[in-house]
Amino acid sequence: MTHTFTVAVLGAGTMGRGIAQNAAASGCAVRLCDTTLERANAGRDAIDTALARLVEKGKLTGRDVDVQLERIEAVAERARAVAGADVVVEAAPEDLALKRTLLAAMAREAPTHALLGSNTSSLSITRLAEGCGAEERVIGLHFFNPVPVMALLEVVRGGKTSDATLAAALDFARRLGKEPIVVKDSPGFATSRLGVLLGLEAMRMLQEGVASAADIDKAMELGYRHPMGPLKLTDLVGLDVRLAIAEHLQRELKSAAFEPPKLLRDMVAAGKLGKKSGQGFYSYDRP
Repeated sequence: MTHTFTVAVLGAGTMGRGIAQNAAASGCAVRLCDTTLERANAGRDAIDTALARLVEKGKLTGRDVDVQLERIEAVAERARAVAGADVVVEAAPEDLALKRTLLAAMAREAPTHALLGSNTSSLSITRLAEGCGAEERVIGLHFFNPVPVMALLEVVRGGKTSDATLAAALDFARRLGKEPIVVKDSPGFATSRLGVLLGLEAMRMLQEGVASAADIDKAMELGYRHPMGPLKLTDLVGLDVRLAIAEHLQRELKSAAFEPPKLLRDMVAAGKLGKKSGQGFYSYDRP
């Protein structure tokens, strides 16, 4: 009998369900797990909705949707989700203690051959893995939103990640149709460090009156082929999220380049958090 490659995703939020959708589209059996069956089912329902939109656009057939959804099982019991899995990815919120607890459970409950991945955008993989009992099998798998569309997968090697784990992570990335990059465990990895720096400099330029927000964004979109300018992207990510990452990077790297501009601090204090609040560097209809 041919082995079915199985992926367990812990966390059915935006990133978790995106990873689950991507894995199912790539032919994997997927178990989408959350703290309650209602939350897990809500994640699966959101995938159904996303796939239906692709049918409307003519990118998938109804049969394609049925096949992909059949591959996704919503579960609430973590031990059942990880049983027999080849890859387990935690997609919990960016909380060090929570992710450490999850990784320790994954190390206990998942098969000994399973790849143990953390979808973190900024936390140290070495610190996340510390004391879990399977540090050599833990690796950062930093996916980008929306996961089914974005080609990049940032693979972050922790201090004790083995060569075999790295090789398995690269194989997994390619199985999902991703283009992986390998990054040493360091603050902000490659993407957050560069992306946040660009965003902060754009804010400083706006603060100094160098150009308008729209023109700063247009400069990067048209001049450097960025799909979205740094200020629009900050609105999408959330100004509060960007502020927290900048403060973290400033502490870790001890670099003045990551000092959050007064404009960013003032906007966050005023509740101007970007798209989710209806007002950031641009105005939006309230969600």
